[in-house]
Amino acid sequence: MAQIELTPQGDACETRYARGRIHSVETMGTVDGPGIRFVVFMQGCPLRCLYCHNPDTWDAGAAAGTEVTVEQLVEEFESNRQFYKNGGITVSGGEPLLQPEFLADLFAAMHARSEGRVHTCLDSCGYAFDPAHPERTARVLDACDLVLLDIKHADPAGHRALTGRDPARILAFGDELARRKIPVVIRHVVVPGYTDTPEECEALGRLIAPWQNVVGLEMLPYHTLGVVKYEKLGLTYPLDGVPEMDKARIPELRAAVMRGMRAARQG
Repeated sequence: MAQIELTPQGDACETRYARGRIHSVETMGTVDGPGIRFVVFMQGCPLRCLYCHNPDTWDAGAAAGTEVTVEQLVEEFESNRQFYKNGGITVSGGEPLLQPEFLADLFAAMHARSEGRVHTCLDSCGYAFDPAHPERTARVLDACDLVLLDIKHADPAGHRALTGRDPARILAFGDELARRKIPVVIRHVVVPGYTDTPEECEALGRLIAPWQNVVGLEMLPYHTLGVVKYEKLGLTYPLDGVPEMDKARIPELRAAVMRGMRAARQG
């Protein structure tokens, strides 16, 4: 949390923000929220999705990534601010909620810019949310304008097989976003043999139906662009031999999600 240092006279003279550990920055992002965006990729992720194309973001250790300050990122954002007038900042990963203090400080700083309030977007899998301690992420969500929420699989067993983790925390995070009425875009990676059946997609629709704050749905076709990273890191690619998703099937599967959502809301 930001701390205010006071002079002996009691005047606020400086705001010190938490430091964060990031993987990289993309200055002209076009697929991570509305408009052109400044995208910060955080270091560290608790999931091990079989299709992950950024395994170099997994390690949350002190030696991984690059330590930065909020001020550094704000300065870099401002250097290209004219490009973001219809966009804003998105923090992705890795998993941003592993560093909630830094993320909260960054979003708060973006909202408080004297040049104008900056739209903030969180791209998260939600697993780092602790439903027993929602206060740990409260400041983040207080300053969050939009969430891109990754729902990996509609079935708990399928979710564990695909990511190595149980989905309960992710669903609790979705419930918290709905309670707060924060706009959410659901993202679902469509992987052949894992999440590409109409039945799984209809189940996804039923799963997200109670969240009245969902404003969008993105069905992302699985690709193999990350294979080269596994080779460079000396890792075995978990989905070796799985073909890229046929993009022509995406409208059909998106319609299945919407069908499941409508049925659940009407039923």
